[in-house]
Amino acid sequence: MTDIETEVARGRSAGRRYTEFLRVPTLSAGVYVLPAGGADAQRPHAEDEIYYVVRGRGRFRHGEKEERAETGDILFVPAREPHHLHSVEEELVLLVFFAPAETVP
Repeated sequence: MTDIETEVARGRSAGRRYTEFLRVPTLSAGVYVLPAGGADAQRPHAEDEIYYVVRGRGRFRHGEKEERAETGDILFVPAREPHHLHSVEEELVLLVFFAPAETVP
């Protein structure tokens, strides 16, 4: 068992924005943190992806759509769709799920 704040702290201490805490063949999950003003340099993933915004505020672009990303929002990205978070006004802490498990480069 883990909790969000433990994973946020683990990522910070390791100097990483994304910290995976679960991996099985059909699913992986982690916590992604973007600081205010931070840049999200993601590339499309081979897996479907769901973000749950634990806290923070910014914008989310996926495909041709532009949406807010604020505390409590749930964001879905189909496999291979270009997407990124931007205009981060308040640190974003996101719970991220990949199905099947994210391909590790």
